[in-house]
Amino acid sequence: MKIRPSLPQGTRDFAPQTLRKRQFVLQTIRGVFERYGFQPLETPAMENLDTLLGKYGEEGDKLIFRILNNGLDNPAKHEAAMEGFRQVLEGRNSTTVTERALRYDLTIPFARFVAMNHAQLNFPFKRYQMQPVWRADRPQKGRYREFWQCDADVVGSPSLLYEAELASIYLDAFRSLGIPVSVRVNHRGLLAALAEACGGAGRLTDITVSIDKLDKVGLEKVMEELDRKEFPETATAKIRTYLGVAGDNSERLQAVEGLLGGYEAGAKGIGELRWLLDFLRRDDGTEPLEIDLTLARGLDYYTGMIFEVKALDAQMGSIGGGGRYDDLTGLFGVPGIPGVGVSFGIDRICDVMEEKGLFPASLETGSRVLFFHLGQAEARHAWTVMQQLRARDTACEIYPEAARFDKQFKYAERRHIPIVAFVGSEEIAADTVRYKDLSTGEQRTVPRTAFLDALSPS
Repeated sequence: MKIRPSLPQGTRDFAPQTLRKRQFVLQTIRGVFERYGFQPLETPAMENLDTLLGKYGEEGDKLIFRILNNGLDNPAKHEAAMEGFRQVLEGRNSTTVTERALRYDLTIPFARFVAMNHAQLNFPFKRYQMQPVWRADRPQKGRYREFWQCDADVVGSPSLLYEAELASIYLDAFRSLGIPVSVRVNHRGLLAALAEACGGAGRLTDITVSIDKLDKVGLEKVMEELDRKEFPETATAKIRTYLGVAGDNSERLQAVEGLLGGYEAGAKGIGELRWLLDFLRRDDGTEPLEIDLTLARGLDYYTGMIFEVKALDAQMGSIGGGGRYDDLTGLFGVPGIPGVGVSFGIDRICDVMEEKGLFPASLETGSRVLFFHLGQAEARHAWTVMQQLRARDTACEIYPEAARFDKQFKYAERRHIPIVAFVGSEEIAADTVRYKDLSTGEQRTVPRTAFLDALSPS
């Protein structure tokens, strides 16, 4: 029986042209991280399930890809496994069925790494991490079940200088990629104060989970959800007022100060936001960040400043986000290690750059030179020239067999190879190379040394 090949829903193959573009984005961002003194780190694709569960909120836990235990065909384990499956179908977890899961993000694995290695780390510890993550989400434009994240985090310091540094990393990276963005900022202290004003700190998660859906479902749907969560009318009125605050950064802070400044958490959040805006204010008085009071970042572990990045004039959700989490390692028995971090949505960034035509045309090119195959003896001589080019870091290749010129030309054109070279009997005798620039049509015959110099990187 023939099986029609297919991919799991929400995953993709990456052809060479696509992969070159993604590598361009990763290398650009990596360069920014390195300039800011961050160090690379990688963690396993899978974690123990109890490492991940309970860290992303109830809705996040539903999106974790669990890995089935191996050995379930063992008769001795069969009955226990069947009972475990029944528990899973009821929404509970069972270690007889699954003990591990694919990582949901890079932040919790990083916190686990810090908790396991804190005695050996030099704090503040600055790391960046670029790896795929998996979420059992409903696939749609810009949302995949397997996708890359690219994080930068600092642990071991409560200093707001790191919030300023990470915001600057966002600004520098997207400027380097040529993507116009809005970098938005809020503070969980304001949301904590809003929860206090609406019935107590225990309502914080209910509020943030609902507000985090604002862009997707609109204000009225958010208010309906809060009604279903049994918020009293006075509380929903306060939330509606909070979400309706408008104006520039100064006007928004002034308005929210009147609304929530009487609460300790609110006063702290307003003070830290003002400090960050003032610290990053440009010489001409402009502010590179935008306060967005509707920004909630629904994950439970954020405690302070929170960020989100959106591409301007693009049909795409957020392409970056993060914030401060002052006790994330406490989840693993190592309290008192503050941290702050940001994440780049690599796949969404690539989609935006594709939509806007921002990738350099040179990424379409792999080899720079194609040597035509003119016969066995000629190919052997061309091979020597190619190896000399490769030793100078110039990518090149030879057509694999003698064929019509039009076929070899078409190959070069389809591969976007800009230069074709000919080494025939006359060129071998004179130690020259004849080559043609396909973009201009110009053709030259030069000594081999001149050819090597002309095609080598400057």
